[in-house]
Amino acid sequence: MLKHKNIIVSCLLTVLVLFLLKAVWWSYFLVFLFFSGMTAWGSFDIRLHYFLKAYTHNPNITQRKIALTFDDGPHEMTEKVLDLLQKANAKATFFCIGTQMEKHPELVRRILAEGHVLGNHTYSHSKTFGFFSTQKIKEEIERNDEILLNITGKKIKLFRPPFGVTNPNIAKALSVTGHQVIGWNIRSLDTVIAAEDMIFNRIQHKIQPGGIILLHDTSLKTVRVLERLLLFLQAEHYEMVTVDALLNVQAYEN
Repeated sequence: MLKHKNIIVSCLLTVLVLFLLKAVWWSYFLVFLFFSGMTAWGSFDIRLHYFLKAYTHNPNITQRKIALTFDDGPHEMTEKVLDLLQKANAKATFFCIGTQMEKHPELVRRILAEGHVLGNHTYSHSKTFGFFSTQKIKEEIERNDEILLNITGKKIKLFRPPFGVTNPNIAKALSVTGHQVIGWNIRSLDTVIAAEDMIFNRIQHKIQPGGIILLHDTSLKTVRVLERLLLFLQAEHYEMVTVDALLNVQAYEN
């Protein structure tokens, strides 16, 4: 398995061999390009577990169970999402942003009251999150935990980094906070793709038992896709469960 530390060791050993062989200068440049490429890939693809362990699916499940997850809320559209989930008797996991929870605490309470699970998605969901120091990342996570605790009385254990970005600073911060990182293996790209049909088809083709679907409860477009997706999953006899149930992990400390 590709790991950041393994790649560093491999590259250093390669450089040593090149030095002993008196290799040409561009050989070192190729090693640098390889290291940079692997680091960039590992930073943006949470499924690689390059910097830290992340749950992206449950490969051991044979029953038709799947987890719907929603990022970046709560939002005005979250209520519509909850209505659809309730109608379909489906459970989901919501990775919430602190600034949004401050605006919509009643939606956070409704999420919990209706049997869904809450996760930490940082306080601000900054676009520069990947460049934060370890201390700043820790503060973002802990501040969000505090908001969730004040609203729900629950101490959250599940965390999803903004954009799915991982790096050494994020890994260090999480080693202190003790959160379990939840990724995905079915990315809808619903914040990028405009056409609802394309989003639905992208998800549908990747459906499999034990999968984790990434959606965002922030647009009417996603609400419409969700309505179709729920009908499809029901027709295929899938049970929609929370990620802690899918992965057999704890969602809360209390």
